[in-house]
Amino acid sequence: MAMDNNVTVTGNATREPELRFTPSGQAVANFGIAVNRRWQNRQTQEWEEAVSFFDVTAWSQLAENAAESVTKGTRVTVTGRLDQRSWENQEGEKRSKIEIVADDVAVSLRWATADINRNERAAGAPAQAGAAQSDQATYNPNEEPF
Repeated sequence: MAMDNNVTVTGNATREPELRFTPSGQAVANFGIAVNRRWQNRQTQEWEEAVSFFDVTAWSQLAENAAESVTKGTRVTVTGRLDQRSWENQEGEKRSKIEIVADDVAVSLRWATADINRNERAAGAPAQAGAAQSDQATYNPNEEPF
């Protein structure tokens, strides 16, 4: 039985992507998104709302493109997989969080327009933005998150 771990979330960026590079030069960008959910309470007939916050990690060219294209408040759709990270903080307390490791990040055109600038692929570059992530091994998930 195959188990899939795919998620697609649409929301607003809560912070500017922070672009960093691993020691081997692999790009990694982190940003957050907020997803609003609205429903009508059947008993009170009042509208209720809840907000969920997600951290997003993008790698390679996707990381660089997201850092250049996404700004705080931008409505985006993120497709990827859920990943749980655990670490100990400086006080020795164990912490963990679930984040989305992005395969794709798309800017919503519902309330905005976009200018598309295609990046040229380098010789030997992977066909997908998230296809080559071999440098992730140099990223230490036990460190405090970005």
